[in-house]
Amino acid sequence: MIKLTALCCAGLLAAAPTLFAFDLTSTDVKAGAAMAKQQEYNGSGCDGRNLSPELHWTHAPAGTRSFAVTLYDPDAPTGSGWWHWIMFNIPADVHTLRRDAGNPASGLAPKGSMEGRTDFGIRAFGGPCPPRGDKPHRYQFKVYALDIAHIDAAPNSRAAQIDFMLHAHSLGVAKLQATYGR
Repeated sequence: MIKLTALCCAGLLAAAPTLFAFDLTSTDVKAGAAMAKQQEYNGSGCDGRNLSPELHWTHAPAGTRSFAVTLYDPDAPTGSGWWHWIMFNIPADVHTLRRDAGNPASGLAPKGSMEGRTDFGIRAFGGPCPPRGDKPHRYQFKVYALDIAHIDAAPNSRAAQIDFMLHAHSLGVAKLQATYGR
């Protein structure tokens, strides 16, 4: 049984597609650097402005039909990390999210896009809010290029559910990692 399981898993790993890497930049967040107080969440003991950063991506793979953006903290002391943001069904001709696009009240999200529910329980950007005194956490922004125009997810779907669908339809991914500590 152990040999069969190992062969099965090895076969799955060998069949996993290599994702096309493309470029993600921001005027508000620099790779490897600390995020600004303006991005910090406002709530749960944090008092930032909860302002989603401007994001810009280039060189997406051919065949891209839509995009999705996620923000994830793998260092959150939960055992499973923390989902801070997920926006999907971003049209293929959109390559920039303006600052504060993650705030539904701003009206800056691309037409037709949707936001999933974060681990804060909101359908909006939820900025960094690591426990006071923890070492700075890593915050991973990712933009997924998808082979479908529309992720069919219920309005209250959690970020982890949507992320599962993103991986199933991903042609490529652009990454930008920053840090934040309090």
